[in-house]
Amino acid sequence: METQNHTRVSEFLLLGFSDDPELQSLLFGLFLFLYLVTVLGNLLIILAVSSDPHLHSPMYFFLSNLSLADISISTTTIPKMLVNFQMHSKSITYAGCIAQVNFFALFACLESLLLTVMAYDRLVAICHPLYYLVIMNPHLCGLLVLASLSISFLNSLLHYMMITHLTFCAGVGLPHYFCEFSQLFNLSCSDTSISRILIHFIGIIFGGVPLSGVLYSYSRIISSILRLSSLGGRYKAFSTCGSHLSVVCLFYGTGIGVYISSALSSSPRKSAVASVMYTVVTPMLNPFIYSLRNKDIKSALWRISHRIA
Repeated sequence: METQNHTRVSEFLLLGFSDDPELQSLLFGLFLFLYLVTVLGNLLIILAVSSDPHLHSPMYFFLSNLSLADISISTTTIPKMLVNFQMHSKSITYAGCIAQVNFFALFACLESLLLTVMAYDRLVAICHPLYYLVIMNPHLCGLLVLASLSISFLNSLLHYMMITHLTFCAGVGLPHYFCEFSQLFNLSCSDTSISRILIHFIGIIFGGVPLSGVLYSYSRIISSILRLSSLGGRYKAFSTCGSHLSVVCLFYGTGIGVYISSALSSSPRKSAVASVMYTVVTPMLNPFIYSLRNKDIKSALWRISHRIA
């Protein structure tokens, strides 16, 4: 029998959540609303930090970069899904699928690393308050963000190298709303055993190490807070990192939940629904968590609204 090279398929099919046209119209409106709220909320955070001199500090510098990563994650996945809903299509080109995988790996890793950097920032602020501005100087802050971006590019490059070496013979329907890395592995007809081991190793390095850094930072922070004799001092110290801790729990909690549900659930559609929390809901909630719990952000947004009015 003559063999053919099927390494480069022309397109994939994103099967999404449902084939019901009425439900698709409902989902279009829902995800369009969530995307607009995500973009608007995070843009307001970036605008507040960049325009208000009171927010020109390391903590808010990292926060504005986190908001940019949130917008990028949502933009990587949601617009294509909205176009498919509107056009009653399920297709995505091979190049578009590879781009989704790469950009998602880039921005998800960047968000993880930024959360780690922000945990270190809170560690210095609480454990070494007198030396905070000396340690967290503008040069170090810029270097930490640049290092996070460089590591994220490396993670994206590794994903690109593994995806482009996969062979797809048939059955290019992905039971997901975006090109999710593990689903592409399931479609491949080549031997992926070594690649699966490698991707788990990459996940430990680029996901587990930042999480360990966050846990270490908060173990030091909690230990330092408990040594304070004043209850008011303890509350004030904990309130400075409460928003960040909430975002960390939301990001890693939903990410780990999606990973566990994908491993245990036999239904790919259920895994796709679970991924909504990780890729859509979390980026949308982050600006609300920071703005509702932070007086400085609320004051800056209030001043912006008065200037516009």
